[in-house]
Amino acid sequence: MTPIDFLGYVAATLTTVAFIPQAWRVHRTRRTEDLSLPMFALFTLGIALWLAFGYCLHSGPVIYSNSLTLLLAGYILWMKLRLRRP
Repeated sequence: MTPIDFLGYVAATLTTVAFIPQAWRVHRTRRTEDLSLPMFALFTLGIALWLAFGYCLHSGPVIYSNSLTLLLAGYILWMKLRLRRP
């Protein structure tokens, strides 16, 4: 692993782990009223595109971080849509 890859993996780990508390809170409380639906929809789409970009470049740090972040952000988005009040 090169020093640049190591830096990428550290950055990827930190930014991905940052989503765990929010996902856990949504899971535990079943509350998403304070979360912006447009923001999470656009963010989740952006993460999916970053993941595709990472696959095209065969970039481990980009694939790793965006795969995990897509799962976490996707879960939050799914809960936001599921718990939405008319």
